[in-house]
Amino acid sequence: MNRKSADYKSAKQLLARFVRDEQGATTMEYGMIVAVICTIVIVGIGAIGETTRDDIFGAVVSALSDVLATHGDGGSS
Repeated sequence: MNRKSADYKSAKQLLARFVRDEQGATTMEYGMIVAVICTIVIVGIGAIGETTRDDIFGAVVSALSDVLATHGDGGSS
């Protein structure tokens, strides 16, 4: 067997092994799953953040506004 034939056979075996190997495909699948989960988490945190801002901090601002309106002297005692 000459060198060129051996190189061709070796390259053919390498390509066949690469096609049979599913480790890269599994890694891509896990990567896609992680990307979807991260997207869901980011959207969820955004929605919770808006609710928190509007509900909790809105109540704090409202309470402070009421206190300032009740004690309209600018905070001096």
